[in-house]
Amino acid sequence: MHPDTTVQNRAAARAAELPGSEHTHQSTGDWELWKVGGKVFMLQTSMPGEPVVILKADPSDAETLRASHTNISHGYHMNKKHWITIRPGADIEQALVDDLVTESYLLVVAGLPRHSRPVDPDTFSFLPSAG
Repeated sequence: MHPDTTVQNRAAARAAELPGSEHTHQSTGDWELWKVGGKVFMLQTSMPGEPVVILKADPSDAETLRASHTNISHGYHMNKKHWITIRPGADIEQALVDDLVTESYLLVVAGLPRHSRPVDPDTFSFLPSAG
């Protein structure tokens, strides 16, 4: 049985659409990283046999997401308050993945010095491609 990489594939596609996004690999382990301005906004790895996506989230949004989606949990190997983990599942739709990747990106962009921001996080509006 092959692991379900649908969520990872969609998240990677969305991250690639975001201005200034950079895809790298951790020098050790099997982690893939997406950065903007040198700061991580998305990670992907496999928890025992299960591909996951780890994203930054506003703490109150993260709490709501975890309460309303069985496939969203605390950030794996990250700050449990500010990061979430998404596992594949029926309650994880493509639009939700797109929104969560974009929100993670914008949270990180907002923390960058103004001169380093590829977009204005307060006005950025970029619809994901249909795919």
